[in-house]
Amino acid sequence: MISRMKSKLHEKFFNRDVLIVAPELPGKYLAILQNGKINHYLITDVEAYRGEEDKACHASKGRTSRTEIMYHVGGHVYVYLVYGMYWMLNFVTGTADEPQAVLIRGLENLNGPGKLTRHLKIDRSYYGENLCLSKRIWVEDNGLKPVITTSPRIGINYSGEPWISKPWRFKIL
Repeated sequence: MISRMKSKLHEKFFNRDVLIVAPELPGKYLAILQNGKINHYLITDVEAYRGEEDKACHASKGRTSRTEIMYHVGGHVYVYLVYGMYWMLNFVTGTADEPQAVLIRGLENLNGPGKLTRHLKIDRSYYGENLCLSKRIWVEDNGLKPVITTSPRIGINYSGEPWISKPWRFKIL
């Protein structure tokens, strides 16, 4: 966790294909207002989910009330509950009607998407939040360019091939 950053990311960053945005997110900082203080967390691990054709993506089932925000322009927060207890934090990317999102899997010293949202107190109230306009959550760039490794996404065996093997997980080495 650090206390100073350089620049908040704007729409232009998020309004690109998820396979361009996702590998650029590790090394950026998640800024979040907690107990009246802004804390910064290094993003270390993410996964890309790309459209209705991607059988591991929630949008593969089509447009629903749950996935509606994924059909908006990039730069919004998509959160959903798993196992009735863990919120998953995602950032919508791309253009309108092209549902894509990046799952935030890890932050510095916070590994696991459920653990990090519990620590950050992320819940349903963040659904649809605009990362570019929000006063309580956004992403910042301080120019860090870490070495990134790629690997297949995890926990998506239900999606079958070729989706299981896509190297769409991006992690700081």
